[in-house]
Formats: sequence, structure tokens, C-alpha cells
Amino acid sequence: MYDLIVIGGGPGGYTAAARAASKGVGRVLLIEKNALGGTCLNEGCIPAKTLLHSAKLWQSVKGASKYGVVAEAVEYKQDKVIARKNKIVRKLVAGVKAKVTASGAEILLGEASVVAVENNLYTVQVGEEQFQTTKLILAQGGEVSIPPIKGLDRVSYWTSREALSAKELPQDLTVIGGGVIGMEFAAYFCSVGVKVNVVEMLPEILGGLDREISSQLREEYSKLGVNFYLNAKVVEVSPEGVTIEHEGETKLLPASQLLLSTGRRPQTKGLEVLGLEMQGRGVKVNAKMETSAPGVYAIGDLTGFSQLAHTAIREAGVAVDNILGNEKEISYRAIPAVVYCTPEVAGVGYTEEQLQKENIPYTKASLNMTYAGRFVVENEQGSGLCKVLIGEKDEILGVHMLGNTSSEIIVVAAVAIDNGISASRLAEVIFPHPTVAEIIKETIDSEQK
Repeated sequence: MYDLIVIGGGPGGYTAAARAASKGVGRVLLIEKNALGGTCLNEGCIPAKTLLHSAKLWQSVKGASKYGVVAEAVEYKQDKVIARKNKIVRKLVAGVKAKVTASGAEILLGEASVVAVENNLYTVQVGEEQFQTTKLILAQGGEVSIPPIKGLDRVSYWTSREALSAKELPQDLTVIGGGVIGMEFAAYFCSVGVKVNVVEMLPEILGGLDREISSQLREEYSKLGVNFYLNAKVVEVSPEGVTIEHEGETKLLPASQLLLSTGRRPQTKGLEVLGLEMQGRGVKVNAKMETSAPGVYAIGDLTGFSQLAHTAIREAGVAVDNILGNEKEISYRAIPAVVYCTPEVAGVGYTEEQLQKENIPYTKASLNMTYAGRFVVENEQGSGLCKVLIGEKDEILGVHMLGNTSSEIIVVAAVAIDNGISASRLAEVIFPHPTVAEIIKETIDSEQK
């Protein structure tokens, strides 16, 4: 008998199990069907960023002469990049296992299914074994969504899993889907010399992010040779390539390698007996992460709300706190989003498009990233943008950035938004100089002068 069973060992799941065990929930069991760390650590966030960092170093070395450094006889070795990626994944998976074990939680590898419910007692089966608990945290994550494209069953294609394990670079690559994952892969393969096409059905890449920033990133990669087909519908795929409808014409894009990056969907297999209330394709939860079943919580991709590891980690904390009787509610108003291209994209809070749609008055302050001296030092011929959206009461509604180190700087804006720090108060904070982070203060000051 367990006091808590956590199904799914991704960032949300392993965080929940470790936190619950260390905080005194009682006997805790964490069940993971594949590998600890889930998709993020094994087939997503960490592997992708490892490859992108290698590509960034490669580009830095090739452009080193701009900084007064002459490098000769430099070669990019895809197989060695993949080997390093595998080493990093193994190291971090071991770290997750050590963390969970140290907390006192037990770990079991295998596919879990909830097979019985009786008087709020849940029976979970893994293989031939059964385990019982009164509390469940469901953190099964998501799975790749494969669209019903004609001819897809007759061609070989990559998803992120295969793309992250390819030891040889393709001659060319067509990416179907210009969202965050698609753009990161486009950025990687473009950076290491692969000819890349991106096909996106929406009017702009990175749907949901600030459109001005997304447009500027697309322009940057267009200059590097990436071909973008926006407002494009994929009609069919074949050994000859990808057939699309674009600008009123049917076009065939020859493609030696196809990458599907059309999103993910919640993985709900094995939960049928619970009869959970759904919201869209995800499990419906309240602000305490409670589902419609008593004692059952859902976090992460399973809810279909925010497919981000850092969101799942916070949701795990909220769920465990409520299990412990410390009533907490999740706040989604300051979830940072990052695209790890070069240059990086980062944003938090409202976008301009959201503010306009909801008729929320705002003032926009924006500056080129070159207003930060440190940015100029480290990004020869680079530009970029910092945008701060300010409400009528001086509240920070959103911050959106294009430029390297944006992924680190955006935390400043997230803290400000989450804690209700006004724009004028944030501008009074003493930022270290020279740092790229000063651009946030400079941007606010530019509007208030």
C-alpha cells in the first residue's frame, strides 16, 4: 500500500515524487515506462539544446575572425555531437535517479495502468504486479501527434526522436510545422550546412508567440538560406518530396529527408477506468491540479494546457502541497517561453496580439538589443529587439525579446510580472553593468522619458 503513486517520470513526475517523499507524504512510488526524465530529458529539451549548442560553437568558430581570432582546419563531426548528447543524457538521467532515490521515493520501470477504483482506493498495474494507493499524480506526458497526411505511410520520415539521433547529416531537410520544435530543428540543421525548408500552415512561424519577434526571427533565418512557406497546406508526401498548396499554387518541394514537427497530444492510455472529465484532448484540472476523481491530480502535458517542462515542475509543487494540506493554486500568468535558436527568442506574459484581441489598453516600449553594450561586445553585427508592454496602471503586461541570452534574461520579467512589480519600479532596480539584461531597464526608460 502506497500513500502516493506518481505515474510518469518526466520533469513533473520526478519532481512530484521527490518532493512528496522528502516532505513527508509517506510511502511514494514513481512509475516510468521508458526512462527517467521523460521526453524532455531523453528525446526533447536537453538533447535538442545539446545539439544547438554544438552548432552555435561551430558558427562562432567559423565567424571568429570578426572578433580578431583566426581559426583554421575546423571540422563539424555530427557523430561526435550525437555521442556527446548521449553522454549528457546518461549523466542527467543518473542525476534524476539519484535525486528521487535520495528523497526516499521508490522507482519502478514499466508501463502503468489504473485497473480498478473502489472506495477511493486506486489499483495500479505494472506488468503482473499490482499496487494500491489513495492518492495519484498523473504525469504521463504527451506523444508525437502524426497528422493524416496522404502518402505518409509510404515514406520514411523523422520525428524529433530520430532527428536527435541522426549520426549523419541529410543533404536537405523539409520541416513540416514551424512551431518552437520545428524552428529549433530548422535552426540546427541550417547552422551545420543542411538546406532547409519550413512549411507552416499559419500566417507566421511560432504561432502563439509575439508576432513581431517571430517575424524578425524568420527574416534572420531567411538570410541564412532557410526557405519558409507560410499559409501553406501539405497535400501529399511521396518519395519525390512534399506537395503543398501555397499562394494559390500547388508546388512540389523535393525532400531527401522529412521532419514532422506538428505538435504533441496528451497520453491518456491506461486511465480509462478513472472516467476523468476531459477538456479538449487533455485531462481537466482545477487550480489545485485536482481532476474530477477524488485524490487524483494531473500535471504537465497530460492536461493539454502548457507543454513546457518548467510549467510541469511548478504544477508538481502545487499538487504535492495540496496533498500535504498546504492549499496552493497554480498561476499561469508568468510562464516564460523560449526558442533556443541563434538568436534566441524569449517571451513572458501577454503578446501584443493577445492584448489587442482582448481590448486591453497598453503602451509599447521597444529598443534594439544593441542599446546594451555587452550585447554589442558579444554579438558582432547582431541586432535583436526587446519589447516591454505596459498597462494603464504601469503594470508590466508582457516582455518579448529576440537576441542571445534572452533565455536567461527573461526570468527578470517573469519575476516582475508574477509579483506585480510595476514598470517604473523595475526600472529603478540597479542592474549590473555591462550586462545584456540592462536592456529591460533601458527599454522601460525609453518609454518613460
